[in-house]
Amino acid sequence: MNGFEPHNTPGLPPGSFPSEPVHFAGSIQPFGILFVLSNPELVVLQVSANTEDYFGVSPENLLGQSIGVLLDEVAIATIQQGVKQASRYSKAALHLWRGTQCFNSTVYATATVIILEVEPAHAQPHLNALQLQTQVNQTIAQLRRLPDLAEFLQAAAVEIRVLTGFDRVMIYRFDAQGAGAVIAEAKREDLAPYLELHYPATDIPEPVRELYRRGLLRYIPDLNTRPIALIPAENPVTQQPTDLQRAILRSVDPCCVEYHQNMDVAAILVAALNQGETLWGLISCHHQTPKTISYEMRESCELLAQLIASELANKVNTEELNYLTKLRSLQSDFLQSISQANDLKQALINPAPRLLDLVNAEGVAVCLEDEITLVGTTPTLEQVRALLQWAEIQLPRFNAPLFHTDSLPKLYAAAEPFKDSASGVLLLQISQVRRYTIIWFRQEVLQTVNWAGDPNAALNVAENGSITLSPRKSFERWQEVVRFTSLPWKTCELENAIDLRSAIVGVVLKKADELAKVNRELENSIRELDSFAYAASHDLKEPLRGIHNYSNLLLKGYSDILDESGKARLRTLTRLTRRMESLIDALLKFSRLGQTELYLQPTDLNSILHQVIEELRLSRPDLQTEFRIPRPLPTFHCDSILIQEVLMNLVSNAVKYNDKPHQWVEIGFIEADRTQKIINKTLFSPSPHPLTSSFPHPLIFYVRDNGIGIRDRHLNSVFRLFKRLHEQHLYGGGTGAGLTIAKKIIERHGGQIWIESCYGEDSTFYFTLN
Repeated sequence: MNGFEPHNTPGLPPGSFPSEPVHFAGSIQPFGILFVLSNPELVVLQVSANTEDYFGVSPENLLGQSIGVLLDEVAIATIQQGVKQASRYSKAALHLWRGTQCFNSTVYATATVIILEVEPAHAQPHLNALQLQTQVNQTIAQLRRLPDLAEFLQAAAVEIRVLTGFDRVMIYRFDAQGAGAVIAEAKREDLAPYLELHYPATDIPEPVRELYRRGLLRYIPDLNTRPIALIPAENPVTQQPTDLQRAILRSVDPCCVEYHQNMDVAAILVAALNQGETLWGLISCHHQTPKTISYEMRESCELLAQLIASELANKVNTEELNYLTKLRSLQSDFLQSISQANDLKQALINPAPRLLDLVNAEGVAVCLEDEITLVGTTPTLEQVRALLQWAEIQLPRFNAPLFHTDSLPKLYAAAEPFKDSASGVLLLQISQVRRYTIIWFRQEVLQTVNWAGDPNAALNVAENGSITLSPRKSFERWQEVVRFTSLPWKTCELENAIDLRSAIVGVVLKKADELAKVNRELENSIRELDSFAYAASHDLKEPLRGIHNYSNLLLKGYSDILDESGKARLRTLTRLTRRMESLIDALLKFSRLGQTELYLQPTDLNSILHQVIEELRLSRPDLQTEFRIPRPLPTFHCDSILIQEVLMNLVSNAVKYNDKPHQWVEIGFIEADRTQKIINKTLFSPSPHPLTSSFPHPLIFYVRDNGIGIRDRHLNSVFRLFKRLHEQHLYGGGTGAGLTIAKKIIERHGGQIWIESCYGEDSTFYFTLN
């Protein structure tokens, strides 16, 4: 469309471009003369074959001669000064005089030679230099007043058409793949519109785009003229074709000629719109008949293109800055709430829109370990889990915590069923160790792309499989529906996601530091409390024993003096001191657990269990309870004395709290293959417990009975110290410390203990050991 100049190269794979350098051309256009001069002598090494038309001297008579045979000393000095300027500014524009004839000239140096282009200066028929400068200045001032980008580009196309008189002026924008679209157009009313039409990357191959990126202005006043050859064809110094990549006069490839003839175009002027080192787009001017414009007009158009590119960058940057400012504001508020929250997950998802707005997404999945929370429009939970597994394999390839695509089904075939909710995906891995991941989703956006003709028509596939590029013959509107694609992720959105990761990591680390400090303080407090409890309970026993003994002495020595009320009160005091002593003994035992070291050794749990049952039978001769042991217990690495205490507390409680005519207690364990079933059952039961679905223990031990059971509201309190659910005289009394001691022993072994119960029917205590 705009300067298509590939050289057909067989064997290109689809999507490739010709590798032959398009700037190595052996001819020029006839509206000027090109000299290849030695540096610094200015001896003519090559010259175009049309010198006689302009200077009345044949090219053969110029070869090997100094350019001074054509130009005077002033002109020579001007060229030499221009070469110096070109070393700083890439090329220099000159006015050279030969007698009364003025030539507009461009000079620049390559690595080996000097290129001098000259063309006769023709006055613009309807516009002199002063008028041209005035009109350009007015155009620039008018364009700068337009803040809206689309309006600015459309006005630029209109003003350039007014300035140059071309039939059609278009502004063409490239995408990331090199394809492009017409985003602004000014034209003759009778011409078919090209506005919003798309053109494949093959229309302007990569080598041509690279020339434009370097600032090339392409001017072809007549596509139908025959090119003028360089004499000789090769540079006598390098023995190769001369590099004409910066030459305005460089001739036109036949493929480019045919391409534009198919569009009914006879003359073109194309200027690059660059943003930094990136080719953003082109200003492309078409005319249906040959059209000559002055050198000054071309220079003005090139200057205008540079100013448009500058203003374009400002307007694009302003739009992006406004959007980025909005994102930063959202992020600032969001991070402030996260830093003050106690629950990271709740802070991330509540209120829901905040996390979505950070990257302009329709849905998000917050994945913290194995817990996944879905917000907005997302795939199902199982689909997200599968996507996570796939992404964990893909992320190492990118060597970054961020993965994004606007067409997930093209990369991950399993995503096609949920394309409506997740054609676009932005995955942010916050932590690999903790498996913290956030996945944003964008819905599919069906796009109807209007191509200027079939984009595949530019590729010719030969019988041997080789592929060549050729000019397309049709530019009729050709529609293509693009599927499985969302709106693309903007750079500022990706940067916002990375910043969010850094902030969350900072918040988590700060919370971890605070928690570690609290834990250290708590450990110190627990040690001090254990020490105090041990000392206090030990020291309290002596005065308590004195109270007990003096009460008994009073009962024996003064029974004749005391009445029945006094004796009853002393007996109550004696009973209370015995209970107080039992409580102190329990407290002493509990505090000692936190101070003594565990003596871990392989322990036969069957032996311990039989000792517990035997002691119960000896202490309760009337015991009728049936003890069920489905299979032998394993040998386990533990502190045998403390685990015996656990089994004694659990089994004795099972015997004690049972009012059934036929009483039984079952003691057993569950292996790893059944552990998950127990976990799933308890996870969804009303009983509170500390388990999660990623439970690490291979065995779960249990003590089950058919006793009185426990109400749901009491399940949280049964492990509290000195907590009894019944009056003191019921079910054999007790201090209420047995389960508390059992829990502490289990936790010191790195395990957990919890309960399931059906009131009036049964109770089961589960525990694990590490």
